[in-house]
Amino acid sequence: MKYFMIKYRFQEGSREDWHREIEQFIAALNADPAVAGKITYRCMRRRDSDEYYHFAGAADDQAIKALNARAFFAPYQEATRRVSGGGIEVFPLEVIAGTEFIG
Repeated sequence: MKYFMIKYRFQEGSREDWHREIEQFIAALNADPAVAGKITYRCMRRRDSDEYYHFAGAADDQAIKALNARAFFAPYQEATRRVSGGGIEVFPLEVIAGTEFIG
């Protein structure tokens, strides 16, 4: 697995519209057979703040290539740049240890 964290401060537009756009992106990930089950994605916001954190995981390099080729990905990247005023930071993450998720 390859993991990434995307961090930015929400600066432009309607927060409600942005949350709907995030939900639509996640729905597209779940519905697309090329990436469903191969890409994991979570969006979180620091409570009472404009700071957003997106955590993404990809099963492998092929999953990343497939995501980059999806028609819905580039518009979502552009929308993220827009709402952040261009102030996006992307960090590759390395897992040291973790618990199992029971959900």
